[in-house]
Amino acid sequence: MECLVNGANFLLKTVQQEAFTYTDGRKEFVQIDHNDLFPYLLVNIGSGVSMIKVDGDRKFERVSGTSVGGGTFWGMGRLLTKCKSFDELLELSHQGNNRVVDMLVGDIYGGLDYSKIGLASTAIASSFGKAISEDKELEEYKPEDVTRSLLRMISNNIGQISYLNALRYGLKRIFFGGFFIRGHTYTMDTISVAVNFWSKGEARAMFLSHEGFLGALGAFTGYEKHDLEADQSVQRCSAKPSCIDGKLCGTLSSHLNEDENMECRICTS
Repeated sequence: MECLVNGANFLLKTVQQEAFTYTDGRKEFVQIDHNDLFPYLLVNIGSGVSMIKVDGDRKFERVSGTSVGGGTFWGMGRLLTKCKSFDELLELSHQGNNRVVDMLVGDIYGGLDYSKIGLASTAIASSFGKAISEDKELEEYKPEDVTRSLLRMISNNIGQISYLNALRYGLKRIFFGGFFIRGHTYTMDTISVAVNFWSKGEARAMFLSHEGFLGALGAFTGYEKHDLEADQSVQRCSAKPSCIDGKLCGTLSSHLNEDENMECRICTS
């Protein structure tokens, strides 16, 4: 947990375009005032989900969580489809249509919105609800539709619980990280829609450009035997060692996302 928090704080303070929102296919970077960063809610989505209230450097508390996370998606996906990897499931979900599997508000109310209580006809009334239909055999449901429904169910649930915890503690910012997201647009869009819906537009989900590396970066920056120097921007770099002021320095380069690298330098005497 400490490594996760250290990594998130390091990135939010160091990388200018680290935090962003993702809504309706649009990615917008958010400028974070370092003097007004805390407190915030860090939602780390791995096998399960941890929700951490961060009040400052090394000041944090795990306030909630859920066992329904990335491991749920992968585990149920393996049981329901022939996919053997997490990325294969994500790729399959690209091809699916959750409306074939999910029961929508419009399915219950004759294709109409339930405007009296603020529900659109396209809102999901019951995840996997259409699978109870007696008019369709289970073999007729396509794996891609099942996977899409599963991803949406889990992402919606995480977004809702996250906002309710932010509301409980009066937190204005919610950052989502963890390797479950993997830059997957549908996952981010679903979480964003859930936060927007439950907050009635008052809160926004924010994501981290390097969401899969929080723990590793936190452990790296917290290693007391090394002095860490990080550039203020993400840039391409090489892995060639050099000698500066009598110290052996090696520049580390890692492909963090599809087209982004971060440069970090370790110096040892």
